[in-house]
Amino acid sequence: MCLAVPGKVLDIEERDGTRMATVDFGGVVKEVCLEYVPDLKVGEYAIVHVGFALQRLDEESARHTLALFEELGLLQEEFGDPWEAAAAPEGWDGAGGTSPAARNDGAREASR
Repeated sequence: MCLAVPGKVLDIEERDGTRMATVDFGGVVKEVCLEYVPDLKVGEYAIVHVGFALQRLDEESARHTLALFEELGLLQEEFGDPWEAAAAPEGWDGAGGTSPAARNDGAREASR
């Protein structure tokens, strides 16, 4: 799944003619392109999708959304370590349980 996630701009710089920012997504820090929101400033929040800031967001909405994503485990799913996920046993969800896909496969097998 690919989510649009709110993040807080920590710093901004220009690289090769492109405005780039370091953005904090509830503890996960990533580089983000600001070309679609050129007037975004340090300390503001933005909705980010596939590495691009798409729109400014107020702090209260951003914090609320990040808390919900964290509660649902979506931040780990979106930003988790891909090497860890690749090394995990098939059907393991990274939190000690089974993934939804593995649970569905098991339910299908049981119903046959």
